[in-house]
Amino acid sequence: MESPSVPAHRGCVPWQGLLLAASILTLWSLPTTAQLTIESVPPNAAEGKDVLLRVHNLPGNLMVCIWYKGEKIDSNLRIASYTAHTQAVTLGPAYSQRETMYPNGSLLFQKVTLQDTGYYTLVALDKDAESIQVTGQLRVYQPVGKPALQASNATVTEHKDALVLTCLTNDRGISIRWLFKNQILPHKHRMKLSQDNNILTIDPVRREDTGSFQCEVFNPISSSKSDPLKLDVQYDPTLPSPGLSVGAMAGIVVGVLAGVALVAALAYFLYVRKTGGASDQRDLTEHNPSASNNSHGHSDSSPNKLSAIHEVTYSLLNFSGQESKKPTSASPSPPATEPVYAEIKKK
Repeated sequence: MESPSVPAHRGCVPWQGLLLAASILTLWSLPTTAQLTIESVPPNAAEGKDVLLRVHNLPGNLMVCIWYKGEKIDSNLRIASYTAHTQAVTLGPAYSQRETMYPNGSLLFQKVTLQDTGYYTLVALDKDAESIQVTGQLRVYQPVGKPALQASNATVTEHKDALVLTCLTNDRGISIRWLFKNQILPHKHRMKLSQDNNILTIDPVRREDTGSFQCEVFNPISSSKSDPLKLDVQYDPTLPSPGLSVGAMAGIVVGVLAGVALVAALAYFLYVRKTGGASDQRDLTEHNPSASNNSHGHSDSSPNKLSAIHEVTYSLLNFSGQESKKPTSASPSPPATEPVYAEIKKK
């Protein structure tokens, strides 16, 4: 019979440990609650169009949700509320007869105006009496009108005059950019813009500024360009164009000087090579006859000298030259033949 002092569950995991592990796994497997959010469709609305404030991730056990105009909870700013168990919509003091509230909490605005721009707050209350509050934004814009471009002077003189261009518009909440020859104007050190970009100053003007200027006004929903304004820059055609920078001109000068130096060095090398080759050829011609005469003059020398002579082979080359005819001569004299010996060493 087993001793009563030995536990019956020896070697087994205690049930409390199994329960704890099961609890941890259950917590890990629970889905994360999605956050309640509001999306404006479209994000930027044109005046007179419809806009929907769409609600995402409304609680499943929803009891009631309420829309307010603004960022705070105020019963006087209540637009509408929806009660889930009755599916009824109750209108509030801030209702303008252009809003429609749906069971999923979304709020539709019809024919929005600039006064509708701003923040809107949604409060969702579930059956556990827990409330969630989230705020969304509605952006409404007017289509921009066509701007006008005004210039201080349409004809200016290079290096003498300054040009001031002004973009005239009645729109508000817009941005302005400048165009030159139908391309975005590149900023240069001679150009300055006012704080709101509606005034462009070019000081001084250059001949490269000749062409058409435009200003363009835009907002998130529309844009419009002014009519082109053509600028005429007068300049002295005998003066060089200042288009190149000092660094570029210095680089050109250095490149030209380097090219001249290279050509001079090449010419000097060819001259030295030519004169050196002619000098060597003269030395060889003067040396060869003396060697030939020495060889023939000592043909009866000792055997040692003969052996030294045998190490050199001579080739006889005949060069014929005709002398000019003399008036008193009856017949041409025979061409003179002069032997020339070349020294060739045996290997």
